[in-house]
Amino acid sequence: MSRPSDLEPRRPDPDNPNGLGPTKLRDLVMVAVGAAVLAWVFIAYNFGDFPTIRWYTSAVLLVLAALEAVAGFAVRRRVADNEVGQAKEQLHPLTVARLVALAKASAILGAVATGAWGAIAAYLYHLQDVASANASKLGTIVGILGGVALVIAALWLEQSCKAPEDPAEDGQAPNPDTA
Repeated sequence: MSRPSDLEPRRPDPDNPNGLGPTKLRDLVMVAVGAAVLAWVFIAYNFGDFPTIRWYTSAVLLVLAALEAVAGFAVRRRVADNEVGQAKEQLHPLTVARLVALAKASAILGAVATGAWGAIAAYLYHLQDVASANASKLGTIVGILGGVALVIAALWLEQSCKAPEDPAEDGQAPNPDTA
């Protein structure tokens, strides 16, 4: 039987009315652990059919991380210089929102990749004398590094897209009529 408080509707957080906030590292760790468990089970049952993992197959994550890091620096500069707006030479606010969505999705992808490549690497290092396992170790290490780099770059991009803090001291929006 549920308590009466369980039946009451959830009240929205006044600081975050739509429920969308910054990506939490805790959530990414949980995603990585879940991906690691699934990858371990998958590789344990299918290692014989698994192709050799080449370093360049997982290096794509490093390229994505580099692109997002560059985008983070560019957006941060534009936000700091107050160049976000609807004018032709400004960074459109919708573009910033799309970059936030990209950053959130990339952080999850990076967490999945880190967990999966980490589990595969652990499994391959567990098979110490198997030639195909030895040939795949470098690819898994690059995959782990790429996943971690993608998470860091995505969090950087997400942080770079934040609006600057309100200059009002009391937290209230400044009144443009009094200025």
